[in-house]
Amino acid sequence: MNLRVVVASLVVSIKSFYREKTTMFFTTTFPILLILVFGSIFMDDDKVNFNLCVQDLDQTETSAEIAQALASTGKFKITRVDSAIDATQYAKNNKVNLVLVIPKDYERAYTQYLQFDDPNAFVTITYVYDPSSSSVVTKMQILNMVFAKMNQGLSAKQSFVRTAEVSIHTRKYRFIEFFIPGIIAMAVMTESLFGTVNVNTELRQKGIIRKLSTTPITRTDWILSNILYQFMLAVIATTAMLLVSYAVFDVKLQINAWLPLFVVLDVFMFVGIGMILTRIVKEAQSAAAAANAIAFPMMFLSGSFFPLEMMPGFLQAFAKMLPLYYVNEGLRASMVFHDNVTALSYAAIIGAFATVVFILGITATRWEEGK
Repeated sequence: MNLRVVVASLVVSIKSFYREKTTMFFTTTFPILLILVFGSIFMDDDKVNFNLCVQDLDQTETSAEIAQALASTGKFKITRVDSAIDATQYAKNNKVNLVLVIPKDYERAYTQYLQFDDPNAFVTITYVYDPSSSSVVTKMQILNMVFAKMNQGLSAKQSFVRTAEVSIHTRKYRFIEFFIPGIIAMAVMTESLFGTVNVNTELRQKGIIRKLSTTPITRTDWILSNILYQFMLAVIATTAMLLVSYAVFDVKLQINAWLPLFVVLDVFMFVGIGMILTRIVKEAQSAAAAANAIAFPMMFLSGSFFPLEMMPGFLQAFAKMLPLYYVNEGLRASMVFHDNVTALSYAAIIGAFATVVFILGITATRWEEGK
């Protein structure tokens, strides 16, 4: 081993890295972004604050103390729901994952419980919940602990506060059925984005694009062939994921025309972003780093793996500006809930965004110049 040669080669690599400003920027910035994002989310689990909707059907001072006690734990931000509204419909319309319903005659039962130690004097507080949200389990566990502590503080032996769970959906769903659409959206995104960036930057650096401009193939033909290739890969990946999901987990997902539509929009959107990155970032290494800086925060912040509710408010607002969020929710609306109206609205949002970035991507792709 020649140490001088090793050092000389190392110096060349360091100088190349220093000269590639974009690579240096994304290499150092990307891990810092991840630290800042996930540090903000998981910085202090004890300070996680959930939104909790409370419907008080009793409308008394005693029943109002329930909401006050829950707010005093520091775990919940209370939103009051009109007692005249159907709690299940309210949860569906407002995309709320849990409504706590305090029953009518709560105060009367509480008085009877304290004064007469009546074993029949108890109340059942109902959790009207959405099983599609993974955070709802945590919220119900916290509520159960609060009510258990409340029961322990009372003198009688039997529990005064009991709970019941009511799903907002008529059919029972499993979390895996909400998880799979998000994974499909994420897989199509990564394949389309990284596939476009890697191929385009490599071909441009090798001068192949410049040579292609001298052949009969046009820029439109070349872009179309790349789109079809990425769509073919997306179909293969989606089919494989669905087959495994049905065979291993026995999922019950609705496969309809919405699925290929969302896959097509997903492909067009991230191929467009990939073409824009290829134009902005010159080196293949830099382009890959830039794609990572876009893809990784998006896949973690768009609700593919964990619910937005666990994030700070500013990150929740930011997540709803990310295109992958609407692909996730659109696929869930069509595949899980059979909600065509919601699927249509999300498809329109994604379609508008995909059209803009794809046109920008085509415009940014220079054919004759090969750059």
